[in-house]
Amino acid sequence: MIQLNPIYLIIALLFFAGCKNANNEASIQSSDNAMDAARNFIRATLDGKFDEANSYLLQDSININYLQVGKRSRDNATQDTKDGYRTASIRFHKTIQKNDSTCIIIYSNSFKNDHDSLRLVKNNQQWLVDLKYLFEHGTDSIQPTSKRIDTIK
Repeated sequence: MIQLNPIYLIIALLFFAGCKNANNEASIQSSDNAMDAARNFIRATLDGKFDEANSYLLQDSININYLQVGKRSRDNATQDTKDGYRTASIRFHKTIQKNDSTCIIIYSNSFKNDHDSLRLVKNNQQWLVDLKYLFEHGTDSIQPTSKRIDTIK
């Protein structure tokens, strides 16, 4: 009977765990420009890969919360809806370069065909999606909406 030394078993487990993490990191594409970041983010969300989409997201509590809301919405969708999003293609309609570190991309997907927009910001030489922009402007405009004052006290 062969007796395994626990040290060799631990080394083998660490090796296989390291290989798994290297493969997962290699599958996430890098974004060379704003369009690549938008495409990678949208594709990941359409495919239901929210952990991957999070890697293209500007990391702050509001953006993370919006992404989690999107994930919960997708989790509650019917299988036909999930399949529709997964097989959808991305259509880019307009790109607005605000400055060298901010870009707005108007897009839709072939499943719902609703125009929407993403703001991308360059942070530490990397283009990232800022979801807060979705809620700062009107549905038919790329101009910010005015702040509303709550009159209920």
